[in-house]
Amino acid sequence: MSPIQVPDAPVVLSSASVYPEKTPAAFEIAAKLGYDGVEVLVSSDPASQDIDLLRRLSDYHQMPVTAVHSPCLVLTQRVWGREPWGKLVRSKEMAEALGAKTIVVHPAFRWQREYAREFESGISRMQDETDVVFAVENMYPVRVRDREVVPYAPSWNPLDRDYPDVTLDLSHTAMSGSDAMQMARQLGDRLSHVHVTDGFGGQNLDEHLIPGRGTQPVGELLEYLAERGFGGQLVLEVSTRKAADRQARMRELAEALAFTRLHFAQTSSASGRTHDRRERIALLRRKPSAPPRRFSVDGGGTVDDKGTVDPGGS
Repeated sequence: MSPIQVPDAPVVLSSASVYPEKTPAAFEIAAKLGYDGVEVLVSSDPASQDIDLLRRLSDYHQMPVTAVHSPCLVLTQRVWGREPWGKLVRSKEMAEALGAKTIVVHPAFRWQREYAREFESGISRMQDETDVVFAVENMYPVRVRDREVVPYAPSWNPLDRDYPDVTLDLSHTAMSGSDAMQMARQLGDRLSHVHVTDGFGGQNLDEHLIPGRGTQPVGELLEYLAERGFGGQLVLEVSTRKAADRQARMRELAEALAFTRLHFAQTSSASGRTHDRRERIALLRRKPSAPPRRFSVDGGGTVDDKGTVDPGGS
């Protein structure tokens, strides 16, 4: 058995990670770099809303659509109309048509009063109608001068609610000042989807950094999830908007993928002992010992190399 075991969770690229490039670029880049699928963020990009086109992109690049991010951001308020339940219905239809397992949804905004009031019970009702999982994402308060303002209702914090499935975003834990590890532990089996990213927090900046470049315990969280046999999705939702060109963007997304796969690798151990990252890297790099060689020396001092010893021989 290999000393390294990788749990079954797919490592997926969010189409948001290639912005300002368009949705088709996410499929191309994901395929070239070796991601396991694509999470489609439904946005103002027409390609992100077109089920037939997304299916063709998926088939052409052999990249499954594993998740759909509903258009519930401030910047996507007009995408698929203004009625929030209608957006979720269309997200569900898209996910079912494409074979996606998860719909990522944000809590309601406070100004969406009726939607906010019915959000938790409404999500539960919709979940009863489909096998696709609605995973509600952790969000954050914002700071205005010396005040903290919460733009989400019933809460930005999924620990306050009873959602059956939750998306944990590490840039958002930075923004909210939350302890990401504590949140993950308290969520337990409700944690079914992770936006793997990073951030420093502060100044109301939702940074979505490449993992390892901020202050969030991204590696520690991935190792914790690996030890638990996490079977949800790990989605790289990072910002590469400052990349100079396509090649620079691909280098950043390759780095993000390598970071995630490295930390999500789990050492097999009969005792179940937890290994830290250094031990896992050592096991990855360890080479098998070379088979012994047999030498003989004649009376004149000449060395005769008999070659390797057959370990199965006499």
